[in-house]
Amino acid sequence: MIPEATRYLKATVSLFSPNIFLNASKLSAHGAPSSLQTRRNLRVSHCLAAKVPPPKKPREKVEIPGLEMVTYGDRMHYVPGLAKPVYPPWEMSFKDPRYYRSPPAQEMALYKDKPCYIFNQRTSILEGVRQAAWLTKTQVSPGLLPHLISLAAKPENQLPDQDERVQNAIKHSRFWDTTEPRPRKERYSNTLLLNLLHLCASLQPTHPAVGRRILAENYSLAATWKRGEDLFQIRGRNGLLHCSMDPLPRICGEQEVLETSDWVLESFYPVSPTIDLQQVSVYKEEMNYTGESPPGFPEMELSWSSSNHLSPIGSGFRGEYPYPHAHTLYFLETSDPNCKLRPEQFRAKMIMFTFGNALARAHKLYGTQPQSLLECPITVQAVGTNGRIFQFLVFQLNTTDLSGDDGIKNQAWLDEDVELYDFAKVRPFIKRKEVKVPAGLAGYKPETFSKFLALYLHGAA
Repeated sequence: MIPEATRYLKATVSLFSPNIFLNASKLSAHGAPSSLQTRRNLRVSHCLAAKVPPPKKPREKVEIPGLEMVTYGDRMHYVPGLAKPVYPPWEMSFKDPRYYRSPPAQEMALYKDKPCYIFNQRTSILEGVRQAAWLTKTQVSPGLLPHLISLAAKPENQLPDQDERVQNAIKHSRFWDTTEPRPRKERYSNTLLLNLLHLCASLQPTHPAVGRRILAENYSLAATWKRGEDLFQIRGRNGLLHCSMDPLPRICGEQEVLETSDWVLESFYPVSPTIDLQQVSVYKEEMNYTGESPPGFPEMELSWSSSNHLSPIGSGFRGEYPYPHAHTLYFLETSDPNCKLRPEQFRAKMIMFTFGNALARAHKLYGTQPQSLLECPITVQAVGTNGRIFQFLVFQLNTTDLSGDDGIKNQAWLDEDVELYDFAKVRPFIKRKEVKVPAGLAGYKPETFSKFLALYLHGAA
């Protein structure tokens, strides 16, 4: 019965176009397709092997001098056979930023033939820390200095019930701050950072110098320097800045600073040092400011002190600002959801923005002329985190003469990928009826918070 039905079906299909039905020639005697994948030809307008039609060439408009084209502009509606009218661009009598058209770059007042390479908060440089060290002429050393870490080891510099309070801060950011089954990293990383800062600020009664600091959010930064024959600028907003009335003390002595002249910067030839940097031709050369709004932009900035009270900043880091010295920069890997940096590029961003803050302060103290050796080196710290893993950085600016590879170098100490805890699970992780990771906080490492506390107390203990 089935073979006869198949034979009748083949005879019927032959009367119609093969583009409508299934290819019946591939049906077996049992009514199933003989191949693993059948061809369904549902389109009947073109054959299967047709070429894509070439794009139509636009008609050339012929302009005959002395003759005007007859258009339907006077009739105010479309008329077949008449040409489409061409109107001059409409110019408004008032300025509307929604319809603003910038002039060509060559006609702008700040246009220059020599390009400038810009690093901003979204820049992801290819070589990471090596490229950042070359751009800033910096000697990068692994790990933090022992005398800096030892600040948190003293009993007078520790919190009462320190480990328990830190674990409660972690649990608050991962479990208690939201009702979601799995909180987003953008949320719990920011909550954890603020919780740790709040714990460190509780040492203000025993360390009065902590009260001489303030936290500034969404501040603007711009710094300019020359490296070789190229001009570089760092611009943008990195997040949270802990600024102080008093500068941080220098990390290394004068003899150790002089020994950096023998250090040879690591090369990454044939990769260009300017790779992945934004190249612009419209810029302002002498642009160095920290905290204040850029020229031409309104000053809208908020900050809060150690007691978490919001207060407006109207003057930024100008002469009358009482907190002109950058103490510590706090970075979040998830601060910008549209730009996610890899760990190596994230550490390079920390170095660049820490260097930019120190350079902007040096230009304000010593001028924009290159200084081979600063009389008082400028120290700035940085902490980066994704909610579990921390990056610690201490940067010391020794020179602003960055044109050549010889001479005194800047110094940086970088402690990479330091884990605060192993797991924070809302539900236990079970595999083959065995609990691999229990619910709750597991693998807490107190030495990580000790490094965080040591950087916070640097200059106050």
